[in-house]
Amino acid sequence: MITRRGFFKVLGGGIAGVMSLGGYAFAYEPLARLGIARYRLTPPGWTPGPKLRVVALADIHACEPWMSASRIAAICHRANELEGDVTVLLGDYAAGMNMVTQYVHSSQWSKALATLKAPLGVHAIMGNHDWWEDRTAQKNGGMETFGHRALADVGIPVYGNRAVRLEKDGRGFWLAGLEDQLALLPGKKWGRTRMLGLDDLEGTLAQVTDNAPVILLAHEPDIFPRVPERVSLTLSGHTHGGQIRFLGRSPIVPSRYGNRYAYGHIVEEGRNIIVSGGLGCSIAPVRFGVPPEIVVIDLG
Repeated sequence: MITRRGFFKVLGGGIAGVMSLGGYAFAYEPLARLGIARYRLTPPGWTPGPKLRVVALADIHACEPWMSASRIAAICHRANELEGDVTVLLGDYAAGMNMVTQYVHSSQWSKALATLKAPLGVHAIMGNHDWWEDRTAQKNGGMETFGHRALADVGIPVYGNRAVRLEKDGRGFWLAGLEDQLALLPGKKWGRTRMLGLDDLEGTLAQVTDNAPVILLAHEPDIFPRVPERVSLTLSGHTHGGQIRFLGRSPIVPSRYGNRYAYGHIVEEGRNIIVSGGLGCSIAPVRFGVPPEIVVIDLG
């Protein structure tokens, strides 16, 4: 039988453990850790031989103290050290939560992102929070957000249902970017009864005019079941890997498919998607088992 002293010793140890775990999840992992997730593959449609390194950053969610402008700049410096041929930004630059000490203005986070460098350029798409936090864009039912303008002002092109052909060593490939799938919120004040997306997969891929491989940028991975075999690789963010992850699964994933597209490299019917765990947090500043990460993909 456990003694009274023993009981309080166990209880104290349990409380200390919970506090330590909480401190790790709320402070150390989201604030101090930065991982590099590396993938190497030759997806269908990608001719073996030509090498291409893609560096991807997702879900920055700029805010103090979790993702300050100085921390974003430091992450960009680390991304540059990875020597990607092309760098892509997968959306959600705006803060996605209220548990902040200060919001970071779009002019500040875009200035930090402007330090990114790659021989084939830096290319961006928007995420749902970039749309949700812009009341004017919600009222207009589309057009552009302050995020679009902030990135354009620092020379980073934003792809809203647009494709561009790039070349490395004389070999071409297409970079296609979708507008967000959850862009417009429902509500009487907006005159909408349901969530509306602004993505146009078919129209975007119709801009591809030759047989060169296609890399598709789509903030939410939920579009993947509709992505045709013509696309060699889809890159997404949005899920944050669930932010809390145990034994390869997350209890809550912001996707109608649950853990199916929560994180990592998924292959379905010969089609490939890589879902980044992202960098920042939404809803609450907590991460456990899925630290902030930069994604590096070596194709060829």
